[in-house]
Amino acid sequence: MRNLVIATKNRGKLREIKEILSDIPFSIISVEDINPGMDIVIEETGKTYEENALIKARKVCELTGEISMADDSGLEVFYLGGTPGVHTSRFGGEKATDSEKNQKILKMLEGVPFEERKARFVCAIAVVYPGGEHFVVRGTCNGYINLKPEGSHGFGYDPIFYLPEYGMTTAQMNPEDKHKISHRGKALRLAAEELKKRESE
Repeated sequence: MRNLVIATKNRGKLREIKEILSDIPFSIISVEDINPGMDIVIEETGKTYEENALIKARKVCELTGEISMADDSGLEVFYLGGTPGVHTSRFGGEKATDSEKNQKILKMLEGVPFEERKARFVCAIAVVYPGGEHFVVRGTCNGYINLKPEGSHGFGYDPIFYLPEYGMTTAQMNPEDKHKISHRGKALRLAAEELKKRESE
């Protein structure tokens, strides 16, 4: 079985990816699995999620010689003009915790009525093959920024991302339900289809 190296150090994200991609004919591993302690610093200089995902996947493919997958995700709050967008991971400062980032968004939306707090999660996933061949897919999930953090599942902005049709934040959903509707879940399923298609060719 061939390896698929995931370009992330985020254990929560890696766990989510492994759960969603459990039926593809690859052994899913992280860079850490190949080279423990390997510290890869990748400058995300792209102007779009797709560009950043490709930059990361290309770098990991180059370093490992394996098929590599990377994602770039972001939260876009429409009232704030799409902020934090492609800067989501660095929003609030490099060392900011998820909780601090959530509080910063809530502070920026203080006094803004619920119906004006529309937001969406975006995820672009790039897969790069050692020969240079690649593909990129995108998934989105629409919702609102909740008035306060709620729920203990998930990670990142999940505690403040509210889905009216479910009556809860993504951090209150069980992982299986979240994977069905999340931006990353949608993008990963598209990537899985493409990976399987290419393997059967």
